[in-house]
Amino acid sequence: MTSSSALPQGLHFVAESPVAGLALAERRVAHPLATVICIHGGLDRGGSFARLARRSEQFDLLAYDRRGYQGSRALTPVDFEHHVEDLIAISEHEMARNQVLFFGHSFGGTVAWATAARRPELVKLAIAYESPLPWILRRESSRPQLTSDPNYEVEVFFRRMVSNSAWERLSERERESRRLDGPALLSDLSILRSSERPFELSELEVPALYLHGDQHHLDYNRELGRLLTSANPLIRAQELTNAGHGAHLSNPDQIARAIYDAWEQVCTSA
Repeated sequence: MTSSSALPQGLHFVAESPVAGLALAERRVAHPLATVICIHGGLDRGGSFARLARRSEQFDLLAYDRRGYQGSRALTPVDFEHHVEDLIAISEHEMARNQVLFFGHSFGGTVAWATAARRPELVKLAIAYESPLPWILRRESSRPQLTSDPNYEVEVFFRRMVSNSAWERLSERERESRRLDGPALLSDLSILRSSERPFELSELEVPALYLHGDQHHLDYNRELGRLLTSANPLIRAQELTNAGHGAHLSNPDQIARAIYDAWEQVCTSA
């Protein structure tokens, strides 16, 4: 992977979006193989893919704040159906320029796979990183039942997924920024706890990759990967070494390599 095709600019938000009110960022390269559309997880934002964008030298990369989050907070309603519709709209718009692949982190991977299942003509490859698929395999948790208080859920989620010390280090302004994303987070968590199935594995008709690290819930992720690959021959599973849940931040080189290798395999198999 060389840097000869990279353009100077990094990931930056653009003035126009295929969905009015949806904050969309991009990084373009000179001769892209395709466009990677990144979908973030709970209590995250599109800008968290900046490190990955700088390392995706063969691909254009798009990232966006999902509705209800950060620059897209004013966009409602915030539900799974509209998350899928937003990704469909972005993909349809981008197809005029490039072939498309998805990279979804955590909850974003659930959105990515549901969108690929519904509209397989829009995407050539769908990658999910440690994405929750509780109707396939539910992970046991000691976490108490959800409350209706988004501020409380934000703090509990951040402390659990990042760390207590990281929350303590946030300024009050930074904490408030996270709290403003609370209603969207509460929606994400409620969706995952509902009995509805966003999609069936049999509906995935494009190559798909389930990525996971080796730092947290390893037995669970390995078993989920086994179930996914057994259920659908188009799904592969891959484990990254020394990688945790936030690998797009801590291990962007590994993620970029995994995306490139998976794309190469799709092209070779075509």
